[in-house]
Amino acid sequence: MRLEEVLFCATAPQSPEQGAGTIALHDVQSTTLLATFKQTSAAPRCTAVLESSNTQGGFMLAAQPGKSLLNVYNFQKDQIALKIVLPEKLTCIAIDKSGRYCAGGTAQGGIYLWEIASGILFNSWDAHYRRVNVLRFTNDGTVLISGSEDSSVNVWIVARLVDNEAQNDPANLHRSLSDHTLPITDIQCGVGAFLTCRILTSSADHTAKLWDLSTGTLLTTFQFPQIIAHLAWDVTERIFFAADIDGSIHKVHLFQQRKNAAGDMIQEAVGGGGTNDIVRVGDNEQESQKKGPIQVGESVSAMAISMTSTYLIVGTSTGVIHFYDFPSHQLVRTISTHKGFSITHLTSFLKPLDLIGHISLDLNVGSISDARDALPAKPVQPFQRMKDSKSREAHEVTMFLQPNPTLPQNNPAEFNYEEFLRDHASFVRPFSDQNGSMGSSAFESSAANDKISELEAQVAQLKEQLGKAKGINDAMWDSVVQHVMTGENGKQDKVESTEDGSGDSRRRKRSRGA
Repeated sequence: MRLEEVLFCATAPQSPEQGAGTIALHDVQSTTLLATFKQTSAAPRCTAVLESSNTQGGFMLAAQPGKSLLNVYNFQKDQIALKIVLPEKLTCIAIDKSGRYCAGGTAQGGIYLWEIASGILFNSWDAHYRRVNVLRFTNDGTVLISGSEDSSVNVWIVARLVDNEAQNDPANLHRSLSDHTLPITDIQCGVGAFLTCRILTSSADHTAKLWDLSTGTLLTTFQFPQIIAHLAWDVTERIFFAADIDGSIHKVHLFQQRKNAAGDMIQEAVGGGGTNDIVRVGDNEQESQKKGPIQVGESVSAMAISMTSTYLIVGTSTGVIHFYDFPSHQLVRTISTHKGFSITHLTSFLKPLDLIGHISLDLNVGSISDARDALPAKPVQPFQRMKDSKSREAHEVTMFLQPNPTLPQNNPAEFNYEEFLRDHASFVRPFSDQNGSMGSSAFESSAANDKISELEAQVAQLKEQLGKAKGINDAMWDSVVQHVMTGENGKQDKVESTEDGSGDSRRRKRSRGA
């Protein structure tokens, strides 16, 4: 089945004696280990992944701690595909959703920007005064956002950064968001393009802030009792989770219910008042939050939300991964495969079509080499260590052209509509564990199905009773109408006969008088 959600996680050793960590893919429903990629020990926010598409296989990047090395993996091979020597050690990396650019931050506050397919170093600049902690691209890839220990969040336009004529232009900085007072710990970008995007930032100053990225306006400040280390934002942008350093995860609602002047319940956004609008979370939970924070019991090192917004996935510094039911906060399942290591990265996406060990099942090919021909991996070239104007002028990029739709195609990675509907129905079906038990969401789905069946039976019964009542009503109506019509006809006949008789008697009397 192609529509299968997988969990992508990266681990790092807690001490040098443990050896190297791994990158692993687990099935979200069964927690089965699908594939592992070894010889990597990337620190938090030093791992990036590009998903496989219908025409190209994806890849993974992992910056190694204490070394100026970047390991490159693809899903078709469980070994390192390429080792890239970097100009210096990186503290964080990020790639855009199209897999075109890779950005890396340094401990001195610098940022590098490479083109992945050619390896060209388009720009390197001093972006901050201190260490760069986190880098994020917006969904459309037009903006790069950086957060640093100097407490600032800077916004960079990618088109200006790759412009040959503006390499040393100080105006490359589009905007600086400087309302935090201590180092930035995490950044989350909302959905949408740059002009309609909002971002969440967290800091060691015990706050998380919601910004309008296009104008740089601070919308709301959320105050927490502890330092917030990690953020996870729902795709609908209605809820976000904030994990503090003590292992407590706060669920914050961005919308709340209230009564309007007419007494009706309406939904309204929380906050939005600007710099002076502060929402305190934790000590006095929001009224819409009936449940308290999730107590993990140990330090949280990574956090993500599943694709279907069913689970909050939490990785700990001891290597345990917890799955919490999204609405009820109940612990549904746990993965202990990586116990003893630290979870440094978590994300979920659809199972890659070219995943090692599962290629023949998805692509229906005879061998791995045939699968590579059917779904070639996106090219990754060694990154340049210094800017080279000649390379930028030549700018040779290896790329794959889209197939001509007018020509007959036999791409095993393409869906037809019927197959898509069948796989989607299987993808959203509740999952039963091997021991026959089901998660809380599966129980809710089963109860909903039982309720639907019960309601359908009641509707069928009511329809049957309605048919019987209608039949009785029709019979009564017909009998009443026939009775009335029969009575009126008899009365009319009697009146006519009486009138005829009286006329004859009058005529007789007149004839006698005459």
